[in-house]
Amino acid sequence: MIRKALIIGLNNYPNAKLHGCINDAKRISNILTKNENGSPNFSVKLITDELKLVTKSELSESIEELFRGPSDVALMYFSGHGLLKSTGGYIVTPDYKRYDEGISMDYILSVANKSEASDKVIILDCCHSGAFGTPSIMGGNITQIANGVTILTSSRDTESSIEINGCGIFTSLLIDALNGGAADLRGKVTPGSLYSYVDEALGAWEQRPIFKTNVSKFTYIREVIPQVPLECLRKITTYFENPTDEYKLDPSYEFSSNDKIDKNVKIFKDLQKYQSVSLVVPVGADYMYFAAMNKKACKLTAKGYQYWRLVKENKI
Repeated sequence: MIRKALIIGLNNYPNAKLHGCINDAKRISNILTKNENGSPNFSVKLITDELKLVTKSELSESIEELFRGPSDVALMYFSGHGLLKSTGGYIVTPDYKRYDEGISMDYILSVANKSEASDKVIILDCCHSGAFGTPSIMGGNITQIANGVTILTSSRDTESSIEINGCGIFTSLLIDALNGGAADLRGKVTPGSLYSYVDEALGAWEQRPIFKTNVSKFTYIREVIPQVPLECLRKITTYFENPTDEYKLDPSYEFSSNDKIDKNVKIFKDLQKYQSVSLVVPVGADYMYFAAMNKKACKLTAKGYQYWRLVKENKI
């Protein structure tokens, strides 16, 4: 698979220095390079102005290179200054000057919309980033994104994006989400789950993240170690032949019971793992232990049925 990521962090703006963008870009670069198990994830190109001036021309060339040619995923992350004018939104470059402050968000959108990449993901941590995806030529009120494009921004078009203690609030939440906070039970972190995580973490009176997408199926951004091992999760259709079935229990399933049977104890450990992530609940008892000792049962939750169906359809 071809998975490319362009990660940009700019601090050193004349008369308007930032403090956390380079660090944020490095953290995003490090976490996207590999999945949690050490397997390769994105091939990352990191651009910062830590050692030299980064120009509008250089960034424009790198953005075009990112979205050029076929690939499975092309991801762009930007941390720096953003600007909103009557002509639309801009990511500001350190060589900015009056009437030429940086790269137009409309231009980046146009390049992404035309890209042959199957999935195009743009993540912006800058002020006014919510303007991305709503071209100024359309009045800035209509989102116009091609198939396969997903946009996640740190704030609305009218809002600032905040740094605290040298880190962007938005990017810090992204890091937590990519480390597993936004993973499903298979260990997959998607653009949708990233947004959901950040959205829930930021309050109504804080900067509000914006999510725009035109996809029929989410790609994954990173994989982490699943909360329930996949080989265990795949047994769910063995234990529950039908999603409405109840799995009958008795003391032979509980390892501390004098009546324990090793085979049943192993099954019960799997069922307890399911219960720990809300896939099953005990029936007729408050806890799985008492369900076993009192010869009760357990059953799938709505979430459990979702994963039962995924296993049944060979999607896990």
